[in-house]
Amino acid sequence: MDFIQLVEQNAFMVWLREGGSLWGYPAILFAHTLGLGAVAGVNGVVDLRVLGFGRRIPLSSLLGMFGLGWIAFGVTLVSGLILLGSDASNKLAAPIFYIKMLFVILALVCTQQVKRVVAAGDGAEPGGRVWAVGSIACWVGAITAGRLMAYLGPVGGVG
Repeated sequence: MDFIQLVEQNAFMVWLREGGSLWGYPAILFAHTLGLGAVAGVNGVVDLRVLGFGRRIPLSSLLGMFGLGWIAFGVTLVSGLILLGSDASNKLAAPIFYIKMLFVILALVCTQQVKRVVAAGDGAEPGGRVWAVGSIACWVGAITAGRLMAYLGPVGGVG
């Protein structure tokens, strides 16, 4: 707990949380939202193609999308860690935070499996559809849980 308080009381985190500047918390939250939207969007496009939409687009042509997805995930990760640091004691005490993290981990596993399917090309096994549906469901779950963090406090009640 001492480490968490040390992080929260860091001058940058205090400014971020209490400064009131548009370049503070709102800007970091905006970067997090853009990053997560890009991650989910890129994965959604690939997942939908694996599910059979846009059959004229060769699966192998979508391999480059994964690089863009990882860049967006990097933005999401860095901004998420900063947001966590600004209010770590509350966020780490909220069960919804761990639900969000579980969805993110599962989404990353599904994404890696979908990448394997995409790399195999158009003759990919039918199991790829299960991974694609799982990927979509987990990214939606992560986004939903993240949004609920604003409303569900540490004991599961309103913020």
